[in-house]
Amino acid sequence: MLRAPSMLPPVAASLSASLLTWYDRHRRVLPWRTPPGEAADPYRVWLSEIMLQQTTVATVGPYYARFLTRWPDVAALARAELDDVLHAWQGLGYYARARNLHACARAVTRRGGFPSTEAELAALPGIGPYTAAAIAAIAFGCRAAAVDGNAERALARLYAVPTPLPAAKPHLRAYADALVPADRPGDFAQALMDLGATVCTPKKPRCDLCPWRDVCQANACGLAEALPRRAAKPAKPRRHGVAFWTVNEAGAVLLRRRPERGLLGGMMEVPSTDWRTRPWKDGEAKKAAPVKARWRRLAGTVEHGFTHFDLELVIFAAAAKSATAREGLWVLPSRLKDHALPSVMKKVIAWAQNADAAR
Repeated sequence: MLRAPSMLPPVAASLSASLLTWYDRHRRVLPWRTPPGEAADPYRVWLSEIMLQQTTVATVGPYYARFLTRWPDVAALARAELDDVLHAWQGLGYYARARNLHACARAVTRRGGFPSTEAELAALPGIGPYTAAAIAAIAFGCRAAAVDGNAERALARLYAVPTPLPAAKPHLRAYADALVPADRPGDFAQALMDLGATVCTPKKPRCDLCPWRDVCQANACGLAEALPRRAAKPAKPRRHGVAFWTVNEAGAVLLRRRPERGLLGGMMEVPSTDWRTRPWKDGEAKKAAPVKARWRRLAGTVEHGFTHFDLELVIFAAAAKSATAREGLWVLPSRLKDHALPSVMKKVIAWAQNADAAR
């Protein structure tokens, strides 16, 4: 069992200085990062931080560039239609971020610009404690502790914190807050991110390259790869649903919009039942169908993993007349790409089209 460190934390000023010296030599060149000496644009900092939530730098890069080309400032993004934002977001996942991004752009535009304090930023849609601290530090030079997963890992090792995550988060935040210098807090925040991303990595950390290697308690104890500890995750539950693949006389497919609130809110879907813990019986599911038709069940199922549960979808298919649909939008297959369809629905469409082709 890991024990709490017996040594007192090293002097904060010395740690901060050594990390900033390392950063000046090894900082990553990223599309949203301004060159040394230049002021950061709050819009670009905010946009990148929202996109980077639970997404890798390599994945975000092309999306970030496309968003800036299409919506170069927060006012332009605020004027956009939510459908267009959701469509541009396809592939980044966690679509609540896109809805909050749009809502936040409108809130910021109404108030005349981004607020500069951590507390005011945290009150905006989609901005949590980490993102508020990152924007405050990087864009406005506020002394704020931005603690993401990379920072947590580096700090847990530096101080050999034995408490598992997420319970250790308050302790790690306190350590980070003590380290943030009054001068260059934005650079310090980015330096800590870079240290975790490139040196203090989850597996096989490159301790020989770390500016903190001589004072890192995990390195001294040979515990670097064992930290941070994490509480065991419970098994994800499984939910079940039925998707209805409907083709009309013109060859168009029926889609409908999901409710604005909730999972995949505001996105388009192949009409489906609720997603629940027990499987749907065929007769029961057909009562929820969007049109009256002669439904047939396609072989196999579509499976998709969400953060908190796994989903299994059965697909029913039928031909129907446009006039029989109670709600939704008929879309020709060649135009499906024009709509904001989440990954799970793209799987449903591919499965149904393959089944049609095989008939």
